[in-house]
Amino acid sequence: MKKTYKIEVDCANCANKMEEAAKKTAGVKDASVNFMTLKMKVEFEDGADVNAVMADVLKNCKMVEDDCEIYI
Repeated sequence: MKKTYKIEVDCANCANKMEEAAKKTAGVKDASVNFMTLKMKVEFEDGADVNAVMADVLKNCKMVEDDCEIYI
């Protein structure tokens, strides 16, 4: 399953950090962040609990970029 989320981030470098953090999260098959459109696309592994995975994605993103936001 793939979902797109609106994000808030200050710079392209920060967006790259968010993308890498999301990709390393358990339950995420792939992720991409587009700084220009302020969107994050996440592809989930089969059987993953989307809400729980996104909570972990947000937590991991906040570790690398504490002023970012993902609107879940």
